[in-house]
Amino acid sequence: MTTTAVRPPAATDPPRPRGRVLPAPVSGQELVLVAVIALLWVGLALTTPAFLTAGSLQPLLVATAPVALVGVGMTIIIITGGIDVSVGAAMMVCSVLTAKALVGSGVNLGVAVLISVAAGAVLGLINGVLIAYGRVHAIIITFGTANLFTFLGLRIFGSTTVNGIPGTLAFFGRGTEGRTLGIPHAFLITVLITAAVWWYLRHTAGGRHFFAIGGDPVAARLAGVRVQRRILLAYTLTGVLVGLAACFLIAQGTSTLDQSVGSGKELAIIAAVVIGGTSIMGGRGSVLGTLLGALLVQSVSSGVTQLGWKSQLSDLFVGVFIIVAVGADLLRARARRNR
Repeated sequence: MTTTAVRPPAATDPPRPRGRVLPAPVSGQELVLVAVIALLWVGLALTTPAFLTAGSLQPLLVATAPVALVGVGMTIIIITGGIDVSVGAAMMVCSVLTAKALVGSGVNLGVAVLISVAAGAVLGLINGVLIAYGRVHAIIITFGTANLFTFLGLRIFGSTTVNGIPGTLAFFGRGTEGRTLGIPHAFLITVLITAAVWWYLRHTAGGRHFFAIGGDPVAARLAGVRVQRRILLAYTLTGVLVGLAACFLIAQGTSTLDQSVGSGKELAIIAAVVIGGTSIMGGRGSVLGTLLGALLVQSVSSGVTQLGWKSQLSDLFVGVFIIVAVGADLLRARARRNR
């Protein structure tokens, strides 16, 4: 009679809990921004009671919209490791082309938006082609195109202002036509586009490719990511958003457009992106943080004006926020390397 030895059950490791596949929907830095904005608004409300009125908040949201909107595209660009310092000049070109079309041909709202968006897309495409296929760093290319776009805009202006602009774009403006339930349409559109891009970057393979390019473009290419096409898409999309933001700028003003339109916007946009938590080194970022960063920048500017302080203090405060945000990003990067 034979007996069969019974083998003890193989030892198995206890199952490990699955880690988070995607980052948290809202990052710690975004929560900090919400808290800072809330504290700032409370402080301004206590010192200037008119701050929290509709007459103050509505213009603030209208002014935030173009910065945050272009900031969405800038966030994608910086995530890929690039930058675009030509967006202010591109806004100028799109604005003057659209304003002249409104004055000269009396086009309707849809056509005016189409003209501006198409112009922005072309300018963004120029940047994208030169950067993606020219293999020159983005800051060099866009610094050059910023000067070219500025020259082009000034030539279109013809050393004069554009006068008699009709109210065709009032849908994006400050008046009653530009609001629904008290919220400006320009800001609502910006929030919707931000939400759509947030979902795309977070939940699609194409969106995650941008992060892969910023992390390591060589590794991304070896993994099958079409790096050049993605970079081209990032700059073209930013150009489209620049065109739409130009319509917002025209609607914010009076019936006159001067050559200062778009001037300095690139600095405010990059500040909003960096303050919002996007790493200037690429590979990490959030369009939600950019929206909050733009709101913070504009709140500071509005608060300084309402308090009657010197306008230079607004630049000082924003500069401090940028330094703090960059410092926090460097500390986080060092902590990750030391793990």
